[in-house]
Amino acid sequence: MMPSPRRLRLLMMAVLGTLITILFFTSKMRQTTPQDTRTIQDFYHKTMNAMDHPRGAGQVVGGGKSSTNDPHVKDKDGDGSIGEDDEKLAKEMTERLRAAEQKAKDLANKKAPLRPDSPQKVVGVGSAAGGQGKKGKNRVGSTAEDDDSTEADLELDLTLEEIFKKSPVIIFSKSFCPYSKRAKGVLLEKYSIDPPPYVVELDEHPLGAKIQARLGALTDRKTVPNIMVNKKSIGGGDEIAELDGRKTLIDKFKSMSANKFTMKERFVDKSKEI
Repeated sequence: MMPSPRRLRLLMMAVLGTLITILFFTSKMRQTTPQDTRTIQDFYHKTMNAMDHPRGAGQVVGGGKSSTNDPHVKDKDGDGSIGEDDEKLAKEMTERLRAAEQKAKDLANKKAPLRPDSPQKVVGVGSAAGGQGKKGKNRVGSTAEDDDSTEADLELDLTLEEIFKKSPVIIFSKSFCPYSKRAKGVLLEKYSIDPPPYVVELDEHPLGAKIQARLGALTDRKTVPNIMVNKKSIGGGDEIAELDGRKTLIDKFKSMSANKFTMKERFVDKSKEI
């Protein structure tokens, strides 16, 4: 038996009312439930960050024999934890790196050693020549000007040493000086000296002015001629002329010769000899 149209309408209205009631309560529940604002991108970035940094910086990690707060200590022994063993390995690695660095520095110093002090700074040079150099000077804090001065002094000292090797008797002279000419005339013409005196014309020598200044400091004689016997000054032209006039020139040279040369007067039958 088919239901009447009236009953069908009532059934439809009941079903519709039930649906409306369900939708109403469902809407209320959505309003009261907190919404999740996270997105797929947030989930992806957090996942990748967790994979790259499984433990945060400064995180205390347990395991092994102890734990550490040092973020630079890595799990070097591969046991899955960071502890005393890993700290020890890290320390040993640091020490090996420092030892390798020091070894490289030592090798570099051997290949390019520091410049040593000049001989003038160490033991002095010359016959009495300048002693230990300038007082109060040393390599520490020296300037380029100091180095140039040291090299110039060294060249001068070596030049003087070479001159004194030429003969026991050295005549420091100037070619135009009349006093020098008189002294050379006495020593080279009136007397025979063997080995013969070595003459240095300071006006013609490239270091003549410096040599004269150095001799003035060493012998207290700043003029020419300056006659040196075994690196000691006997005087100038006046002194040579005076000794020759008193016939004591050979005796004076003999007292300073140290048996390194012979000397006699020329053109006489009776001569004094050393």
